[in-house]
Amino acid sequence: MSAHAESLHAGHDEHHGPPAANQSSRVDARTLGMLLFIGSEIMLFGSFFAAYFFVRVANPDAPSVWPPPPYEFPVFVAGVNTCILVTSSFTMHWALQSIKRGERKAFLGGMVLTFLMGLAFLCTQGIEYLNVGFNTGSGAFASVFFGLTGLHGAHVAVGLSLLLMVIIRGFRGHYSPEHHHGVELPGIYWHFVDVMWIVVYTTVYLL
Repeated sequence: MSAHAESLHAGHDEHHGPPAANQSSRVDARTLGMLLFIGSEIMLFGSFFAAYFFVRVANPDAPSVWPPPPYEFPVFVAGVNTCILVTSSFTMHWALQSIKRGERKAFLGGMVLTFLMGLAFLCTQGIEYLNVGFNTGSGAFASVFFGLTGLHGAHVAVGLSLLLMVIIRGFRGHYSPEHHHGVELPGIYWHFVDVMWIVVYTTVYLL
């Protein structure tokens, strides 16, 4: 076998699998994937908001007072819940910045705090549902109320599952300043959940 053939054969043996994908974007492919997923989730929420505004504004049979008497939305409780969820965004950011600096204890503390506040939000919402005084069959206003808040609650539950996986992996030492995408991506999702709740709270409870 000639030297040229041997070099080709050796080069062929060294390469396994498909060639590396061409990255045309300056954004990391994993981050871009999460952002595109969040874009699809925004469209999902948009369809629910469209139904809400139809029932609230466009429907000629909609009551002038919202919600119709004698029902009331628990604005104060939802406001406290909003503060809890917004605070969890700050602890999530703190956790991410901590692991980027190699501060493992601060990272784990921030993640645990974020998880506990998210869990408190979800439990408070469940208690709110049990004591709100109406159910999904009480009218269109109740349907859109439970639809929007329930959709968001489902996203919080998904976010808590992601946070729990990050915490478990964090205690096993899986993250470092060089490898923290496993924290950053759930963090992006969690910030989306928080921002979406602010929109839901403002639209449903305050307007």
